[in-house]
Amino acid sequence: MREHTFRNTAAGLVASALLVGAAGCTGGADATDRGNGNAEAASCAYAWSGIEREQKLTGLADPIRLKKTDSVSVDLKPLRGVSYKPRMTSMAPGVRAADAIKALGRHLETAFPLADPSEPAVPSEVGEHFEAHMGDLQGAYYAWTYVDLVEADFTYTCRGAGAEPVEGHVLTWEKTGSGFLTCGDPIDVGDIASTGAPERIAARETCPADSPAAKTA
Repeated sequence: MREHTFRNTAAGLVASALLVGAAGCTGGADATDRGNGNAEAASCAYAWSGIEREQKLTGLADPIRLKKTDSVSVDLKPLRGVSYKPRMTSMAPGVRAADAIKALGRHLETAFPLADPSEPAVPSEVGEHFEAHMGDLQGAYYAWTYVDLVEADFTYTCRGAGAEPVEGHVLTWEKTGSGFLTCGDPIDVGDIASTGAPERIAARETCPADSPAAKTA
């Protein structure tokens, strides 16, 4: 199962959470760039530019209002019109999207293999379900899912007579994640500078307008 992170700062977390749905599965990506053979891999190279890494909102739960309880169970619905599928724009012969994405992952030294075109788009059509057992849950909460996108331009150059550099663009992602927080706490603006950050959007969309989270979003 591809890496899926979970964030929770509600007090009294005492058990594990169950998340089912949008996290894609991988068939065990090899870190070696197979290319079209060892000879070509040794004589060709990628040069990267315009690298962008951004966390994007992929799903939201409806506003969560809890009376005193020790557990929560909510559905996180995928955002309509949002879909991120690992892909490469260059259609030049000899350049495979999976190889380009692996090369980008090595260049960035990512903690997890970047998603290749064989993996499903995120968010999934069915979204996710979140369940957790916690202590003293009461009041308004918000929950969301996100994806850590990675985009980059590349130039692929091979040595040899008549070889022309090939340019292209890659879109992929490193991991997906989700969060569940109380609307009663302000958002730490030091940690989340962007007004388009998923946590801020989720708080604005689903927390009461006069709540600390919504006011600081």
